Amino acid sequence: MSDYLVKALAFEGQVRAYAVTSTETVSEAQRRHYTWPTASAALGRAMTAGVMMGAMLKGESKLTIKVEGGGPIGHILVDSNAKGQVRGYVTNPQTHFDLNEHGKLDVRRAVGTTGSLTVVKDLGLRENFTGQVPIVSGELGEDFTYYFASSEQTPSSVGVGVLVNPDNTILAAGGFIIQLMPGTDEETVSLIEDRLGKISPISRLIQQGLSPEEILNEVLGKGNVKILETMPVEFQCQCSKDRIGNAIISLGTEEIEAMIEEEGQAEAQCHFCNEKYLFTKGELEQLKESAI
Repeated sequence: MSDYLVKALAFEGQVRAYAVTSTETVSEAQRRHYTWPTASAALGRAMTAGVMMGAMLKGESKLTIKVEGGGPIGHILVDSNAKGQVRGYVTNPQTHFDLNEHGKLDVRRAVGTTGSLTVVKDLGLRENFTGQVPIVSGELGEDFTYYFASSEQTPSSVGVGVLVNPDNTILAAGGFIIQLMPGTDEETVSLIEDRLGKISPISRLIQQGLSPEEILNEVLGKGNVKILETMPVEFQCQCSKDRIGNAIISLGTEEIEAMIEEEGQAEAQCHFCNEKYLFTKGELEQLKESAI
């Protein structure tokens, strides 16, 4: 089944909820970057949270997430938009450690706990919205939960998970975000807290074959959830040879001339998807003309 996301309300509109299966999306990132298991889990968790956060936007709005925890994985960068499209990469994709004391991939060790999580939203306004919080866990689910509470003043619970096969491919990935609206009654809050404390890890729910709708029913209780919308989700990069060409033009004629003289060609690689773009001497000459 292809990845998709659901938007929902629960408890008569007191709760806003999102859930997603992102196995194929994270698999595409793993394949393109050849991430090792711990790096796959970290990148996959960030992309899963990112695609749900993108779904909270409207129209052509988009956002960028940067996780800089000071760990050996380096930084994680994720772009997403309101259309269910997401892309991402990590600085050091071949990062892996033994399982932690709970028998799980040691994402905390890879990400680190001494940096920050930054979210930049491009809402089409004159200035972007930027929110930044310190890393509080390194496991990422807790860090996004803290981001919503601290930066957006929205009490939330974020669950994101990735399971990796022995051959490094992705077995299961997905997540949920539960958000309390202003005025949510105490009985509802207590019920949700109780259910969150008892459910299986999100990656296990997906491995068991639960759909996003069923995940929300598991978290919030069947009969309490009203699905509003479903949306396909995919790894999608916005890079192209034209865009790279425009970036080369922006370097100016001297830089382009140096490329022609030193190499006779130029090769550029997109960080997000690892696609390579080759520009021949003739193409560089044309770009140099455009830069004048």
